[in-house]
Amino acid sequence: MPKTKISETELIQILQTGSEESFDILYQNYSAAIFGVISRVIQNRELAEDLTQETFIKIWNNFSSFDPSKGRLYTWMLNIARNISIDALRSKQEKIAQQNQELENSVYIIDQQHHSKMSEESIGLKSLVNQLPEEQREIVEKMYFLGYSQSEISKDFDIPLGTVKTRARQAIQKLRTVFGHNKLGGNND
Repeated sequence: MPKTKISETELIQILQTGSEESFDILYQNYSAAIFGVISRVIQNRELAEDLTQETFIKIWNNFSSFDPSKGRLYTWMLNIARNISIDALRSKQEKIAQQNQELENSVYIIDQQHHSKMSEESIGLKSLVNQLPEEQREIVEKMYFLGYSQSEISKDFDIPLGTVKTRARQAIQKLRTVFGHNKLGGNND
């Protein structure tokens, strides 16, 4: 079906009739633009095509809520397309997060069943960290045992980020030396 050139004002008037022809004209004139917006958010072509169809259904079903005094028809339709795309993306990310959580839970359950969890205490790492100077020990504990980022530690201790990085590097070097010495049966006194 060839594309019918029509102004937005004329299209709005035709759409208000609710005729099937008006929907065809709407689709012919805007489907490529709507698909383009959706495919920038959704990288999967097949899903983007499905969401384009869903967008036009929503536009058609909700056209009565369109208010020309609040903006252009094109802008209104693009917002619908963008929102549908973002919702689909969030839904996909939520499914991935749930799958990851289920995997983490399974690993934890298996770990608990087999009593194979190795804590920093069981390998003596905590006692080695306690041997570090306080300024290095605090940084290592926050980074590796509590999951803080170096930036967060810098803010917490009110020290420059470079200082945090230097202290962390020095601590790791000391731990490598001490851990290697203990591993070989040496004495760390």
